[in-house]
Amino acid sequence: MADNKNKQDGRDDSKIDANDSSEVAYAAKEFGVTAAKIKEAIQAVGNSRAEVKKYLSGK
Repeated sequence: MADNKNKQDGRDDSKIDANDSSEVAYAAKEFGVTAAKIKEAIQAVGNSRAEVKKYLSGK
């Protein structure tokens, strides 16, 4: 069953789905980087939004 984008309960706000282009684009805008950088960060540290943020800030 596919996700219903109209029903959001916040369970996965802490993760970035690298296979969802809209989530990658949102994260890229949020962190001020390109979508490619987001995907690179996810490959390096996983899909945790906090870990991606740390990776992108160099900490």
